[in-house]
Amino acid sequence: MSNVLIAVMQLLVAAAFVSIPLVRNRYGARAMARAEAELARQGVRTTVLTENGMRFDAGGHETWAPGGIAAIMTALAGLNLAAVSWAGTATWVLQSLVLLGNCVILYSQLTAVTSVQAAFARKGDPELARIDVPVLLKAAEAGFPAWTWTLQNVRHIVVFGASIAALAVLALT
Repeated sequence: MSNVLIAVMQLLVAAAFVSIPLVRNRYGARAMARAEAELARQGVRTTVLTENGMRFDAGGHETWAPGGIAAIMTALAGLNLAAVSWAGTATWVLQSLVLLGNCVILYSQLTAVTSVQAAFARKGDPELARIDVPVLLKAAEAGFPAWTWTLQNVRHIVVFGASIAALAVLALT
């Protein structure tokens, strides 16, 4: 029975990670358009973000990273459901990595302004240096529906809670 509970927790984590590219796929172009409009308002060429690899859609690592984590969690849930002898060890390792990885994600979200400012400074592009980053990110955020931020918080709660619960059940068995 504990394997089933652990597997359910892992499937919840997988679903939480799938939500990221789904929302970015649906609303990312709108967020990018708002960011580009803000760049134009600031007198910065609107292509500067794309030229420097900054995007708000589900492309690149915004798809493969959460998709990969979801696939790993789904496979791990399958191992737990099948009661594979090494599923517990794999759960300890992978679930702990997901927990730590989500800490990094949360940190990056909380420090987005300073991270983007630092990334722009490293590029040495005078056009990037002129961008008012807090205003730019606020404009991009406006491209996503208001419920996105609730979803983001729920996603964190699910990932942290389900990961801790899976590890606690595993520790108790």
